[in-house]
Amino acid sequence: MLAMPMPEHSPGTWSRRPGFKIGVFAALITVAIVVALSAIAQAYPAGLRSKGVASTTAPTSRVSVTRASASAGISRSITVVGIGDSVTSGTNCNCEPFLGLYASELASQQDLTTSAVNLGVPGWTSSQMLASLTQPGAFRDQVAKADILLVTIGANDLNPLDENSSIGCSASCYEPLVDSVGRNVGLIIAAAQAIHPGHPATILVTDYWNVFQDGDVGTAENGAAFQGFSDTLTRAESTQVCNAARQAGVTCVSLYQPFKGDGSQNPTSLLAADGDHPNAAGHQLIASTLLANTPKPIP
Repeated sequence: MLAMPMPEHSPGTWSRRPGFKIGVFAALITVAIVVALSAIAQAYPAGLRSKGVASTTAPTSRVSVTRASASAGISRSITVVGIGDSVTSGTNCNCEPFLGLYASELASQQDLTTSAVNLGVPGWTSSQMLASLTQPGAFRDQVAKADILLVTIGANDLNPLDENSSIGCSASCYEPLVDSVGRNVGLIIAAAQAIHPGHPATILVTDYWNVFQDGDVGTAENGAAFQGFSDTLTRAESTQVCNAARQAGVTCVSLYQPFKGDGSQNPTSLLAADGDHPNAAGHQLIASTLLANTPKPIP
């Protein structure tokens, strides 16, 4: 076997330079480190040297925390819980849903620390919400922590009427569904109040601007006649929802007027591309409307 030639040594490096002793080099490195650490210590205030700087990122997409300014030394903490359907969850918005916006604005306005827990479930009906509130489980436990509870529910209960064949549906045709929503909302409020009677939550119940599609998309896809019917249906359900809220002694917040005025206002600019759910501007409007109707003082 032929012997392989050994590789040639590379040209001398700093460690091989004549007269440069390793011990001297180590001493110079030590001095350099000491000087560098001293400079860093002078450049940063003592409070920033700690690794324990708090993160401002919310722990999950469903829970967000807004802290009041530290100047006032406020220690109060308010938990805002939102229960509802796809409007509450923020479906098709790709934005901060109204719940988080409301909690943030409340913290700023009242100088509080707030946390927002979004329990919105797309597609939920009032019967499904009531069932979850009246049986043990994570949903009920979260609602029990609420200082302020925001409730938006009932549109999906009316899905059997979401077709053009319903245009001729008279009051006697849709009233059973509408009345059922009102009854369930009353039971939902009672169940929420019973969870922690020693610390009752401030409860705000909303209605809808439309239980189905609205604006330009709604008219284009369903026609003007059906839009007129859905408006009538929405107003009827709003009456039942608000009556149930007031009878239970809680606040009903109408979203119809902010979105549609007297009914002639086109809400397209407040809706997502599906014409059904709020966009970022719509969620901001809901948050502001809720804030303006929140009873004071905050519990």
